Amino acid sequence: MAIRFLASEISDLCLGKPPLRSLPTVATVADAVFALKKSGEIYVSIWSCDHSNSVAACNDTAGCRCVGKICMVDVIVYLCKEENLLHPLDALQSNVLDLVPKVKGQIRHLEPNSRFVYMIFVLFLYVIDLELFSSMEFAASLLDSLLEAIDCILDGAQNLVIPIYSNARRNLRKPQLTQPNSLLCPTLHYGQEFCWLTQEDVVRFLLNSIGVFSPIPTFTIEALDIIDPATLTIHFDDPASSALPLISRSLMDQTSIAVVMKDNRLIGEISPFTLACCDETVAAAITTLSAGDLMAYIDYGGPSDDLVHLVKMRLQERNMTPMLDLMDDYYNPLSSSSSCCSSDEEFGSAKTGCVGRLYPGRRSEAIVCHPWNTLMAVMVQMIALRVSYAWVVEHDYTLVGIVTFAEILAQFRSIAGTR
Repeated sequence: MAIRFLASEISDLCLGKPPLRSLPTVATVADAVFALKKSGEIYVSIWSCDHSNSVAACNDTAGCRCVGKICMVDVIVYLCKEENLLHPLDALQSNVLDLVPKVKGQIRHLEPNSRFVYMIFVLFLYVIDLELFSSMEFAASLLDSLLEAIDCILDGAQNLVIPIYSNARRNLRKPQLTQPNSLLCPTLHYGQEFCWLTQEDVVRFLLNSIGVFSPIPTFTIEALDIIDPATLTIHFDDPASSALPLISRSLMDQTSIAVVMKDNRLIGEISPFTLACCDETVAAAITTLSAGDLMAYIDYGGPSDDLVHLVKMRLQERNMTPMLDLMDDYYNPLSSSSSCCSSDEEFGSAKTGCVGRLYPGRRSEAIVCHPWNTLMAVMVQMIALRVSYAWVVEHDYTLVGIVTFAEILAQFRSIAGTR
């Protein structure tokens, strides 16, 4: 009975998760920027099929696959290349595939009956009905699925794409789900919608069934040896442009860049998540400002007029007129490009015009914990604040290292494997 229930309701795992909005591989970088701003989402998925032309539709769904994802950070880093800084408008007309990381296995397609999805859903059921675990065979199946699931993520999978199988009830809701921006960023692929699962989804379900792993969650993160001392750091006074390789790496590793003083005290961070909530003109700030000034520029409230003026002045000194013109389009309220702000809630606003998107999760402070905090406490903090990492500091904010979802999952994998 339990297995039949799981098989029929497994797609409910995607309930509450929005269907993926997509762009075809023939789209431009400008298309991606527009889609990100209008959707209000951090990522847009890139698909091998193009549904912008209904004539091109066919019944062969096998070739319709998600081949990657991009966010505003990818756009910003791309525009920061020397040749693109001099010709930003031309760069925005480049193919969107130029931004997709060439990392095998970062995006994986899974069917709803896969062992990975089965594991997560069973963990959810564990919280609801302990009687499901009265069978040793059922518990053994859960353990095998758990190990496979965590291995999948530790091997580099960031997003797992799962079809949303609709029933009559969901079909009634489909017009509301797919109507906004459907031409620009469709959610349907030959009549099929998809959602994707992340590291956060897995850790959240592990947290819901944390009692299975007792007493490990009560141990400190220092005792469990999950603090990674190999952090990405930059000094407060260093040029922000020197952080570009670190930004790309932190985006790939789903971490961040610590901004420290010379005595290694943490004073803030340059977070890819925060950058993803900004607009493409941040490329100009990265090119001209220090790391400390960049933190202020991308702060939740947006840059001050003085910082904006400083960036423009330095662009002018370096004869980067096209990038200066791009900034003027954003900061001039009379410009037609100022329509990038669809609302005060979706985008940040300065006194002179648009600055960047104000995504609800955008923050201005680094999330920290201490070596003596328990694993449970750190997991709750990370989940509550929607981050995939936490900086580990001493009382005086001396940086010790970083704790990530990956390290936490590796710990649970080790526990499950032993048991």
